[in-house]
Amino acid sequence: MNPAPSKPLSGPIVCVVGARPNFMKMAPILRAFAAHATPMPALLVHTGQHYDRNMSDRLFEDLRLPRPDINLEVGSGTHAVQTAEVMRRFEPVLDERQPSVVLVVGDVNSTLACTLVAVKKGVPVVHVEAGLRSYDRSMPEEINRLMTDQVADRLYTTERSAEANLLREGIAAERVCFVGNVMIDSLHDNKAQARNAGATLREHGCDPALLAHPKGYGVVTLHRPSNVDDPQALAGLINALADIARQLPLVFVLHPRTKSKLEAFGLAGLLDPKNIAVLPPQGYLEMLGLMAPATLVLTDSGGLQEETTALGVPCLTLRENTERPITVDEGTNTMVGRDVQAIRQGVAEILAGRGKRGRVPELWDGHAAERIADDLSRWLRGRAA
Repeated sequence: MNPAPSKPLSGPIVCVVGARPNFMKMAPILRAFAAHATPMPALLVHTGQHYDRNMSDRLFEDLRLPRPDINLEVGSGTHAVQTAEVMRRFEPVLDERQPSVVLVVGDVNSTLACTLVAVKKGVPVVHVEAGLRSYDRSMPEEINRLMTDQVADRLYTTERSAEANLLREGIAAERVCFVGNVMIDSLHDNKAQARNAGATLREHGCDPALLAHPKGYGVVTLHRPSNVDDPQALAGLINALADIARQLPLVFVLHPRTKSKLEAFGLAGLLDPKNIAVLPPQGYLEMLGLMAPATLVLTDSGGLQEETTALGVPCLTLRENTERPITVDEGTNTMVGRDVQAIRQGVAEILAGRGKRGRVPELWDGHAAERIADDLSRWLRGRAA
């Protein structure tokens, strides 16, 4: 139940997006703010960390996300350069707009950069998707998560274990609120509009007959430096995928980083087009349309671990750890790392009908953003009282 209407906030809620995963999380939040009984004006700031303009435009359209009020157009760079440039360009936005609060999502460089600027200027920070931990500090995202959570004022979690992580790190329980997963809100909002997988393949010159195999097909994504930057590691994974594709056709959605490494290491020729449809990066609705009917997904993406759990599609995660343990404990996810034998065994079990089907975790019900809007409205009014 929404609270009774009250006076508007003193300044807008500045909502920050920077890279592709942020868009899926922010879209339902902005809709919930707009629909809330208490006025919750929002200002959408895109840092431009995701610098493929065509892909960004497509994601905004697919997700019915309003165009950014401000685009900082930071672009690519090293972690240090990108973080510093976001900070430099974001500070004048806060000076000019005088927000009530800055809301950040996820764990990309923009999340940390905008958090640091806001905190140092005395602006409260809200972190959506707080408390997730891989316990692997070689991951830049892990550093972003840890530092953002330490200084954020309000922390919204997607699973119960995230709150336990935060409490162990000395964060007061009253700063934490379990609301569920806004990524799943987007999935619920858009599943009916998902694009046909066959049409997606045809659009990119691939034969959609590949999808009609008796065993179905698998979807593959790879992009993490630990998997694609080392020639030996990447060769092992690509050879395993080539073997799997002889028994189960694969749709490989190829990240630009992975594409360049395959070419640089001379591995692109291992992707046999008879068994593997190689696609460029896809929009959100295309990816939903590919994943929902798939037999399995092989990925090193965090978001896909969650989406496959919500869709009931078995997922093999090509990483040694996950910051989303609920997808393993309750969902459809199995960690296989880069162990070629474990990958092959995982695929064999799925094809034999023994893959995880799991269950949908607590509060992954499509209403997380509404809970955020309700709680944030109360919290901000309490601070203003």
